[in-house]
Amino acid sequence: MCGRYAASRGPEDLAGIFEIDKWESEETLEPDYNVAPTKGVYAVLDRPLKDVDDPRPVRQLRKLKWGLVPSWSKTPEGAARMINARAETVHEKPSYKRAFSTRRCIVPADGYYEWVTGTQERDLEVEGRKKRPRKQPYFVLPADGSVFAMAGLYEFWRDKTLPDDHPQAWWATCSVITTEAETGPLAVSPADGPRTLADIHPRMPLMLTPDRWDAWLDPSHTDVDDLRPLLAPPSEGLMRAYPVSTAVSNVRNNGPELLKELDGPEESTLF
Repeated sequence: MCGRYAASRGPEDLAGIFEIDKWESEETLEPDYNVAPTKGVYAVLDRPLKDVDDPRPVRQLRKLKWGLVPSWSKTPEGAARMINARAETVHEKPSYKRAFSTRRCIVPADGYYEWVTGTQERDLEVEGRKKRPRKQPYFVLPADGSVFAMAGLYEFWRDKTLPDDHPQAWWATCSVITTEAETGPLAVSPADGPRTLADIHPRMPLMLTPDRWDAWLDPSHTDVDDLRPLLAPPSEGLMRAYPVSTAVSNVRNNGPELLKELDGPEESTLF
C-alpha cells in the first residue's frame, strides 16, 4: 500500500519535469516530508481550463486532497480510507471506475515510506485479519533520483450543504493506484535489510515511467481495454530502499531529516 510519502519538489521543478502549462500560485504547497492521508497534495492532470471557450485539455498542476470522494457519495467521511486503489480491480470498482475512465492523474513524489514486519503478520494483514504493527520504516525511491510518478485518479465532489459560491462547496480529491510489489532485486539494497520491495510489503504504488505519462493523462482515452495495459508495472530494478528513523511513524514529525539514510535498522526485523 501507499500510506505515507515525501514530496519536496516545488511547482517550478514539477512544471519542467511534466511540461506543465498552468498552475495557480495560491495553491503552492510547502515541501512535505511526511505526506499523510487527507493532506493537500500536488497532482498533474490534463483538463480543459475553467471559463475558457477552448475545449482542449491543458496540462495543469493542481492541489488535491489525498483520499478520494466519489462524485455520488453522500458525505466525504470515507475519504481517509480511499487513499489507494488496486490496479487489478480499479476498472470495475464503483468508487473508481468512472475516474479510471476519464479522470486520471499523476501524483509526484520523492519516494514513499513502508514499514517492515514479519512474514506471518504481513500475510494476516493481506487477508484483512490483523492490523500490522509498524516496525522499521524504509524509504523507497527511484535509484537515479528522478521523480516518483505515482499513477492516480481524481474526482470532484459537491457539498450540497453549502451555497455555490462557498470556497469549500467543491472538493477535489485523489487516490494512488497500487500494484503487487516487485520480487526482483532492488537496484540498490541496504547492507542489512530487504533485498526486494516484496520483502518490505506485498504492495507498492504503481510508478509510471515517462513514456506512459501522456497516454495516462489524456482524458480522451476512455476505453478500459486500451487503458488497462498502462497499469502494467515498469521494469524491475529501478528502485532502491534504505532504513530511516522511526520518527516518520509520527505524522507530526516533518522535515528533510526524515529522509536521512541510517547505517542500519533502528528496529529489529527478520533481515
